[in-house]
Amino acid sequence: MAHTAIDLFCGAGGLSAGLEMAGFTVLAGNDIFDAAGKTFEATHPRAKFIPGPIEDLTIEHLLEVTGLKPGELTVLAGGPPCQAYSVYNHQRGMHDERATLFKEYLRIVDGLRPEWIVMENVTGIYSIGGGEAVAAIKSELAALGYEVEEAVLRAEEYGVPQERRRVVFIGNRVGVPISHPEPTHGPGRSMPFVTIKDAIGDLPALENGEAKPDAAYLDGKPTSYQRQMRGNATVITNHAAPRLGQVNMDRLPHIPPGGSWRDIPFDLLPAGMKRAKRSDHTKRYGRMTWDGLSCTVLTKCDIHWGAYIHPEQDRAISVREAARLQAFPDWFEFHGSRTDQYVQVGNAVPPVLGKAIGDHLMGLIKARSSKAA
Repeated sequence: MAHTAIDLFCGAGGLSAGLEMAGFTVLAGNDIFDAAGKTFEATHPRAKFIPGPIEDLTIEHLLEVTGLKPGELTVLAGGPPCQAYSVYNHQRGMHDERATLFKEYLRIVDGLRPEWIVMENVTGIYSIGGGEAVAAIKSELAALGYEVEEAVLRAEEYGVPQERRRVVFIGNRVGVPISHPEPTHGPGRSMPFVTIKDAIGDLPALENGEAKPDAAYLDGKPTSYQRQMRGNATVITNHAAPRLGQVNMDRLPHIPPGGSWRDIPFDLLPAGMKRAKRSDHTKRYGRMTWDGLSCTVLTKCDIHWGAYIHPEQDRAISVREAARLQAFPDWFEFHGSRTDQYVQVGNAVPPVLGKAIGDHLMGLIKARSSKAA
């Protein structure tokens, strides 16, 4: 019997891709973002994309589209939009309507009665109302018969070349003790961290603002991560860098690998940063290092906000480079405008992290089945 999944707030489908890699059959995804929907449809041909706000998504339509009956779905996945919870949003709070979208998720849980649930969110969710959001999620799921545990997962500890912290809620209504996947990468573990060089070192050079549609990989022996990302792909899509203005281009040559805004001559600094303390804005105008990890990939790889400058080339990282740092395989082609593409990449659950979660769930499910037998 197939183990099935539905992905709410699916975006481009990073979590769906990870679950599929782990052996789940993703039947449907829902999101309000049209460009992400086009990407999801192109990369998940067996799944049905249902566009529109989750408030308009009915249980009847989901059951009709998937051919399921209540209680038959294995996993309901998805994280309500992060912005209301994020540490980058200083007005966050439970009054924000986006922070109550998890109630819509709960409505779908109640209607579909999946065996398992997976919710992902930013760590800032812990600080809303002194933990009010986390407590509300767990208590309301408990009222529906679900035992839920959450843990902070570090993406780099699962083979993603990026420092990324996310809260992952896992729950079930079938009485299986809940645990989270064990880290596999880093000091003292079976595999080292995947570096930026490991991740993007095989992608061709770009000039500022240049796009290379259907580019070729650089010659040389690919790393194991690069082989994993390439799969059967023979060309590189979405390898397009944003065009930086001249004032930024004047700043970049002054920034060495591992450097930041502090390396820019004072007279070239943005006005606001001339007043900044040297201890502030540590990632701003940061240049990556080949042997390091990426900072968290956001919905805009804006060099004014983070370390998104290529380790050697004077430009911001391309959409494909951001996707590689988010552990998206190269066959994953992003649709929409370039801005839309960066948003899809930055909002996603890295598929490699999604696979680690999916593999762990599959192990718990199979262990239960063998005990039942």
